[in-house]
Amino acid sequence: MKSNVGGIDKILRIVVGVALIALAAMGQIGVWGYIGVVPLLTGLFNFCPVYPLLGINTCGLRKDA
Repeated sequence: MKSNVGGIDKILRIVVGVALIALAAMGQIGVWGYIGVVPLLTGLFNFCPVYPLLGINTCGLRKDA
């Protein structure tokens, strides 16, 4: 797994993930709010499995070796 999430993308994923999980835990939104685990984990691990399929890389570092 090469890193393909970086910078603002990473921060937004973590913030949105935590917000969705918090809202679901407080009962403000339904159980579907726990889908926030997905953006949270992709932000923490710097890898989005959909990005390679779409040819996207927001990580500034390229390691071609």
